[in-house]
Amino acid sequence: MGLITEVLLLPFAPVRGSFWAIGQVVAEAERQYYDPAAVRADLARLGQRLEAGEIDEEEFDRLEDELLDRLEISLARTTGTRRGDGTTG
Repeated sequence: MGLITEVLLLPFAPVRGSFWAIGQVVAEAERQYYDPAAVRADLARLGQRLEAGEIDEEEFDRLEDELLDRLEISLARTTGTRRGDGTTG
């Protein structure tokens, strides 16, 4: 950007900085959400909850499917492959 453009956009610097910060927070949240180690730990805890009788089979199956979907997406993101719906994970 040129000097004139920078001067004209200077009043919007706090807004641009806020958008950048929000983008960084979202990126970190997604990284943690799709972290394969975290998903595997959640799967282990889910199995423990089933064994302890805290949840029934139906709820276990539903939650397990959600976690396995997250794991699939996380593995696709790390390998850079495409998901079945045509989007990059």
